[in-house]
Amino acid sequence: MDVSIKAERKYPYVETKAEVCGGSPVIEGTRIPIWSIIKWYKLGLSIEEIIREFPELTPSQVYDAFSYYYDHQEEIEKEISENEDESKWLKLIKEKGR
Repeated sequence: MDVSIKAERKYPYVETKAEVCGGSPVIEGTRIPIWSIIKWYKLGLSIEEIIREFPELTPSQVYDAFSYYYDHQEEIEKEISENEDESKWLKLIKEKGR
């Protein structure tokens, strides 16, 4: 009898793929980065308001984003900071020739 046990992922709703959002951790199956959910929270939205603003997300997905954040706070804070930097975006636009 073959009894296979599938390893449970620590963050079942978070994935990282190089081809999605530049490799930033996102909610699985979406292009919604974890840093953006945390940024909305820091701007004053409650978790319930975030769920209303992103109706495609379930409460479990949003709470998993927070779990990921608290275990990877330095990484996510860096991404928040990088995405607030307008000069970064202007540089990317120039590099793309737009």
